[in-house]
Amino acid sequence: MTAADSAPITAHILTGYRVEDGFVAVGLNPPPAEYVWHDEDAEQQEERDGPGVGYHQWLAIDAQSGGVWFGDVDWRASREHLERQLPGVPRSALGDGTLPAPGVLVHLLTHLAHDERRGYSWRFFTAEELHALALRTLPAVQRLVDSIHRTGPAGELEWSAEAATAWDDIEQAATYTFAPSGDVVWPRLRMSPVPAWRVEVGAFLARNPDLCDPSWGVATDAELEAYADYRPDSGYGGVPGRMCRAADRQIEDGFTFYGHRAALYAYRATACGDRSPTEARTWLETTEAGRDTWEAAKPPGATLADVPDCVLAALAERFQNAAHEEGLVLTGLPAYLQQLRADERAAVDRQLAYEGEEVERLEGILKDLRTARNRTVTRILAWADGRDDAEIARLASIPPDDVRDWRVRLTTEQATATP
Repeated sequence: MTAADSAPITAHILTGYRVEDGFVAVGLNPPPAEYVWHDEDAEQQEERDGPGVGYHQWLAIDAQSGGVWFGDVDWRASREHLERQLPGVPRSALGDGTLPAPGVLVHLLTHLAHDERRGYSWRFFTAEELHALALRTLPAVQRLVDSIHRTGPAGELEWSAEAATAWDDIEQAATYTFAPSGDVVWPRLRMSPVPAWRVEVGAFLARNPDLCDPSWGVATDAELEAYADYRPDSGYGGVPGRMCRAADRQIEDGFTFYGHRAALYAYRATACGDRSPTEARTWLETTEAGRDTWEAAKPPGATLADVPDCVLAALAERFQNAAHEEGLVLTGLPAYLQQLRADERAAVDRQLAYEGEEVERLEGILKDLRTARNRTVTRILAWADGRDDAEIARLASIPPDDVRDWRVRLTTEQATATP
């Protein structure tokens, strides 16, 4: 899923941050001039800047909805807590993968200027000036929301090469300079082409089809996510890094890859065609068609624990064909069946362990009972009260011949013991 697959989004300045709204949502509170200074000659580091130097104004962009707004932070708050006051995350704090929810990006405006003639000076902006800046960036914001990847069932945001380029253009447009007169000069908004070093993973897959893994076509969301999350200690990560490592190929240095998750989801969508990818567990366990298919295919008189790999593969093919008739493609099916069999076999292992422990316990009891019985048989034989071997054998639940042999041994031992 990409931006093009969803409803059209229009970049816009949020209500309350516009001139026609009277800036009702804006409450800028810059520090007084006497709190904004820099003293290079101060002996202590903490004495070189006035407390107002930590003041920031910011431009925020919701990459999900295209909303743009602006504001500032409390200049009296600790600098360590700056990020807590921002509505989103600065681009510098992010990588080139998935954006954290809710997908709000923040650009901190520069307020400090320095030249030999005027020294250090600060310039803070009014709501009208910030509105004008936001208005100038809207074409680049539109490009960003149109090109950013919206991946997976929840449409999570993931950087694309074009979206990253659009953000660079936004930052460039929001980074001003000072004219010799001291006036602020804003640069013209650029719409830069995507540089060659920024590469879409989808394009990389298209150029290297022999490296693609056909199993992606029936992989679950979790399996695709895990594949895209490859992070080696060195070298390229993500999908290209994992693919090339498996094929023992080397990628040239200097590239940055975008859209890892989006490329895998797109690959699966192409492989599924007009059928909807559906997790095997969900279909087989929660749908009527899936449960009926399972009952009809259940091995007669056996559980999955007893079936070999060939039978498991035949079951997977049968389930997949049944799902196709429903307009679905089952994802993660072989792994699901293998896990079911592994679970059942683990249960058999636990049963065997219990039976072994029980047999060992009972054999211990039996050994003690045999010892006790032997002592009792010996005692009765020593009485020599005239009972025959058959009667004693019946009481001891042993063959009469055993009692006869016992009596012989006992008589022999007694005779040997007599001087």
